[in-house]
Parts: sequence; structure tokens; C-alpha cells
Amino acid sequence: MNSPVVIEDAVRLKPAPLGGERLALLQKTIGRNRFLPIPPQEENFVGDGDYLAIGIEFLGHFIELGGLQEQERVLDIGCGIGRMAVPLTQYLDPEKGHYTGIDPASPGIQWCTRNIRSAYENFRFMHLDIANDLYNPNGHLPGTEIALPFAEGSFDFAIMTSVVTHLPANEIEPYFREIARLLAPGGRLFVSAFVMEPESQRNAQNLTPRIQFQRHGEGPAWYADAQAPLAAVAFDDGFLDACLQATGFDIALKKLGHWRGQTGSRHYQDFFVAVKSARGRAE
Repeated sequence: MNSPVVIEDAVRLKPAPLGGERLALLQKTIGRNRFLPIPPQEENFVGDGDYLAIGIEFLGHFIELGGLQEQERVLDIGCGIGRMAVPLTQYLDPEKGHYTGIDPASPGIQWCTRNIRSAYENFRFMHLDIANDLYNPNGHLPGTEIALPFAEGSFDFAIMTSVVTHLPANEIEPYFREIARLLAPGGRLFVSAFVMEPESQRNAQNLTPRIQFQRHGEGPAWYADAQAPLAAVAFDDGFLDACLQATGFDIALKKLGHWRGQTGSRHYQDFFVAVKSARGRAE
């Protein structure tokens, strides 16, 4: 259940530029770098766990599973307080590689600008005043109308880590469609999510998931907390797949995580890597 699933044989990801011992050495070196900026715990709003260790883990996933190259242009949707950005400062080429992070939570963008942008000129951060009940309840732009101030084809690699886990179902396609517009042909989108696949539902009594989800109404969404729906959102298996395909992506990789309580996976959430196809061109 946890092995990679290639959805379409025609989809080809760029080969990982690093692997095995070289990638492990890079991750170890970043972990030992005591000069990297790390926010104080009281300002860290992106979840529990070790801030730097989680970022380093995901850098490995971006390289191994998504084929992220040093010279590529990265768009981080929901960059928070820079948990993915900090390790990327040690990987992206300072001349050719570029990173743009956007988030609806202004304090995180301010921290990243002061502590990351000030030292790494190829990194930039932007506040997006989009409404989100959890992170920006007074935002002016509805999530269904997301529009980013970048030209078509401005990026090669897009990141949505723990973003769709905080979005309502009707905002998923608008986000994917806008990202498809911004990616160059062959660009990849890396998504982490909670997928309610049938096997986990059938075998729930034999697992000990960290999060217990309950279906919300008749739609595809499952909520962990009915009082705070967007705190953790899961979707029926196939829903995210269909949204990706409808917005111009081919799914190259779908890999389930260990949040359900089973062993055998190296990551917690479920992962998708999708490649922009000709269908992802702006109309």
C-alpha cells in the first residue's frame, strides 16, 4: 500500500540529482549548520515537531521523489514561517535557482523576510491576503478566486506541503489551476495530503491513526474536528487525483504515508507528484 504508484507510464519525472550517500550527507550537513535561522518556538505556527528536521526531511523528498534541481525556480504555496525554505537555502544555486514563498499569515512572511531574505537574495516572500478560516479569517480574496501576481510559466517546481489539509473542497481546483498556469511545461507540483483510501477505512479497527477523521456531509471532505474544520482535512481517495487531472496535470507519483498507523512508509502524510501537461496551458 505504501509503494510508489505510477499512474501514467507516459509521465516521466526528472531524475533525482542526488541520492543515497550524497543526499544523506547534504541533509546531515544542513542539520549541523548552527547558523541557519530558526524561529523561536512561540512564533512557530506551522505545527509540532522539530522545525529544521522536518524541513530537511522534505528537502530529501523534493529531490528524491520530485527530482528538484539546484537551478530551478521554486514556488512554495503556504510557506508559513519558512520551514521548507530554510533547508532550500543550502541547496538551490544562489545564481540560477530561485525561491518564492507566499502565505496568508503575515507574521510568518515578516519573519522570513527579516531572517531569510536578508541573507539569501534569491529568496523572496510575499503576503497573500487570501481568506482562510484558520490562518487569515479576515482575508479579502476568496480562496476560490486565488490569483498570484506572476506570469505564466514563471516556475519549475511548486510545493504545497500541508496546504490542502487546511482547505475546503471547493478551493482545491482553483489552487491547482492557478499553479498549472504558473508552471513551465514539464514543471512539477509536490502535494502532501490526507487521503481516505478504502483499505484504511476497512481496516481502521486494526490501525491506530494519529488523527481520527469523520466524513463531512455528502462531499469528499473529512474533518478531524467539526468545531475547527480546517484544522485537519482529508479527502476521499480519487478526489485530489481528479482535481489534478482536471486542471492540466498528469500524476507521476502517489505514495501513501504512515499517518493511518501502519508501518512501512518513510513519511507521515500522503504524497502526490504531478507534472504539468499540455492541458495545463492557460486558456
